[in-house]
Amino acid sequence: MQTAIPCTVMRGGTSKGLYFLGDDLPQDTATRDAVLLAAMGSPDPRQIDGMGGAHPLTSKVAVVSRATRPDADVDYLFLQVVPTEPRVDAGQNCGNILAGVGPFAIEKGLVPAALGVTDVRIHMVNTGAVAVASVQTPGGVVAYDGEARIDGVPGTAAPIPTDFLDVAGSSCGALLPTGAARDVIDGIALTAIDNGMPVVVMRAADFGKTGYETPDELEADAALKARIEAIRLQIGPRMNLGDVTKKTVPKMCLVAPPRAGGIICTRNFIPHRVHEAIGVLGAVSVATACVTPGSVAAEVAGIADVEAVKELEVEHPTGFFTVAMDVTLEDGVIHVRRSALLRTARKLMEGQVFVPARLWRRP
Repeated sequence: MQTAIPCTVMRGGTSKGLYFLGDDLPQDTATRDAVLLAAMGSPDPRQIDGMGGAHPLTSKVAVVSRATRPDADVDYLFLQVVPTEPRVDAGQNCGNILAGVGPFAIEKGLVPAALGVTDVRIHMVNTGAVAVASVQTPGGVVAYDGEARIDGVPGTAAPIPTDFLDVAGSSCGALLPTGAARDVIDGIALTAIDNGMPVVVMRAADFGKTGYETPDELEADAALKARIEAIRLQIGPRMNLGDVTKKTVPKMCLVAPPRAGGIICTRNFIPHRVHEAIGVLGAVSVATACVTPGSVAAEVAGIADVEAVKELEVEHPTGFFTVAMDVTLEDGVIHVRRSALLRTARKLMEGQVFVPARLWRRP
């Protein structure tokens, strides 16, 4: 016997995942996680017995429910289903999967569609922050076709501009969780920052790298990955994240001077695989580091007047990520008033996903 669960498969930004209504999943965490592991086919490197794509970027889940706070339209809980472990991680947001939440919520009747554009206020449950996604709804229907292009995704789609409200320190309690713009661990200078995603920024050159290597080249360097993980385990508690051994944050980012017209070049460990691009909120945190005086990223980026900056293009292995920012500098301290970016999404499949009934029988 199997249990059928309503589910939508969507591409959100440069990720792909399963989207569920909260009422369609078990309400206790242990049963819910067991169901999602089975739905994705974890633990298995190929995820052959489930819907997962054998990579962290394609083993993601969005749980969308009616809002539990008055300043939002919906709640969005992001869950990272680890491909190779029996583990579901709720310790971070995902800005890519976020891109599909607005369209999904409208189509499921959680948010009424306006004529033209529908703004969906999304409570990101993982960190308590709110994002506003502007979804194209001509004639009151979600549009997926459009002319917006994002690097890392073939073709074009309807634009989904997203503003992030008060995300600074949403996971770590402060924009600079260690209290400093620069720390040193194992002889490596780094900046720990959280503007929606906990990220540790380090110079690629300090590891003997150019910062322009391909993800596959970095994946193959076991010694490099071991050094980066050792630093991650040490900085995690200092970022108020506790023991991060089994957590997917902080993300680790190697930076180098730009070489394609951007402000900085990045290579991102998420944390044990190398990202083919860069995560949405990871890009926001790196861009913020670029305008933070004294940070490793600011030293590489070399921005003369941070308050004059309105957009920063963060280079990654498959192109650019443009982050719109509005910041002020007071007595050497950076204050983020606005951070926004552009994503796209597409509904790929809608139906039911099946899991063994021994795990859960729907009431």
